[in-house]
Amino acid sequence: MPNQRAKLLRLHLSEGDQYEGRPLLEAILDKCRELGMSGATVFRGLEGYGETAAIHRYHVTRHDQPIMIMIIEQPEALSRLIPIVEDMMDTGLIAMSDVEVKRIQKSQSGHE
Repeated sequence: MPNQRAKLLRLHLSEGDQYEGRPLLEAILDKCRELGMSGATVFRGLEGYGETAAIHRYHVTRHDQPIMIMIIEQPEALSRLIPIVEDMMDTGLIAMSDVEVKRIQKSQSGHE
């Protein structure tokens, strides 16, 4: 299968961010599924900082580790998602870049 052009969307937020009383990352994933996105992956960062330069890291009583949600999708699909995510986020960062995608899917025969 030839390489395809797509967009990589990265949503940077904090573990403790909420949307309508639930974790923001869960609300975003639910919205991605509802809109038919091909997939999304959530990554938890060990440490990080943003505009305020405040360090975000694991702490027993606070939940402010950095979170990144990564979505690779066609531009048309992301154009439906981005305005919704913007409304859901109080603070954070949205980054998008062009990527080439090569889907790998080997047959299951011979793999046990």
